Amino acid sequence: MPSQRITTVFVRFSSPTLRAAVLAFCAAGALAACSKPAPPVEDIRPVRVIQLVADAGAERSQFSGDVRPRYESQLGFRVGGKIIERKVDVGATVKRGTVLMRLDPQDIRLAETQARATLRAAETERELAAADYQRHVNLRSQNFVSQAVLDAKQSALKAAQANVDAAQAGLRGQSNQADYTTLVADVDGVVTAIDAEVGQVVQAGTPVVRVARTAEKEVVIGIPENKVDGLRQSADVVVRLWADAEQTIPGKIREIAPMADAATRTYTVKVALPARADARLGMSATVELATGAATTGGLRVPLSALVNNKGASSVWVVDNGAVKLVPVQVAGQVDNDVLVSGAVRAGQNVVTAGVNLLKPGQKVRILTADVARRADAEAAMTANGGAAR
Repeated sequence: MPSQRITTVFVRFSSPTLRAAVLAFCAAGALAACSKPAPPVEDIRPVRVIQLVADAGAERSQFSGDVRPRYESQLGFRVGGKIIERKVDVGATVKRGTVLMRLDPQDIRLAETQARATLRAAETERELAAADYQRHVNLRSQNFVSQAVLDAKQSALKAAQANVDAAQAGLRGQSNQADYTTLVADVDGVVTAIDAEVGQVVQAGTPVVRVARTAEKEVVIGIPENKVDGLRQSADVVVRLWADAEQTIPGKIREIAPMADAATRTYTVKVALPARADARLGMSATVELATGAATTGGLRVPLSALVNNKGASSVWVVDNGAVKLVPVQVAGQVDNDVLVSGAVRAGQNVVTAGVNLLKPGQKVRILTADVARRADAEAAMTANGGAAR
């Protein structure tokens, strides 16, 4: 019976093609049963790194401001009156002595005429007093009048002379008043504002024109209160104009406000600029300066490279294609980076991204700059696509 069953099976698979298929299947099963399991694929994580570099600079900060004139005069008439002429516009370049505005001089001229008439009357009185005194001198020489009468005439002459002096001073004052009806620039500069127009009646001293000197300029910024003390000892100041950010301009701190602004709660700082034709008034500028004490012996790393390991700070150092956790001490801060010291040295590669996903001894692959930028772009596109959906 068994032999008969075997024979039947052999007959059924007697076809050459089927026989070959069965033999191949059996061989594959035999090989699969005898082979070892495939080894696990080693996890090599791509990472970004930065090479440690010693930093001996101070903490630096950047503040935005604008270019302003160091001196800006608010000019006004020294007498009151009605404006009848305006000779300049905003933005006009003026020289010393350039006429800016004029007042109606009619009232001033009338007052000057009155002062001149007063002077002539005083001079007439003085001439009469002088002639009278001279007659009494002759009479006194002949003993026809007493000395007391002569002294009275002499006093009258002196009083008349004093009246003449007063009238002359009054006339000079009125002449000056007539000159004050013409407002002229007292410095070379540019007109930055017009505060009065033709037909307006102004009082003496009311500002009507603003003129800024263009020879000396400065950048005005506002700094927070926690940077004031460090700023007072800062000597390294660099200014960049928004119109030409690649070019640096050396600056110098000229003034620090003793009191914070009531609205912004920042302290106004004025940074003097050297004479430059391309630094025009009102331009936007960025001031970069040291706002902390100088540090020495620190290694500069991004804040993202730090790992909080049991209450202590550490960094992942790449060594022979693997990472190891090295404890460090934070020595200070420079912009968005920190200065560290400890069991690290300049020239080592430190992981700067994904530090919480690593483990000691893990194999890593350092990303090049091009690959890192492409990964950032793909991540941004993915995030935007997800937000759109």
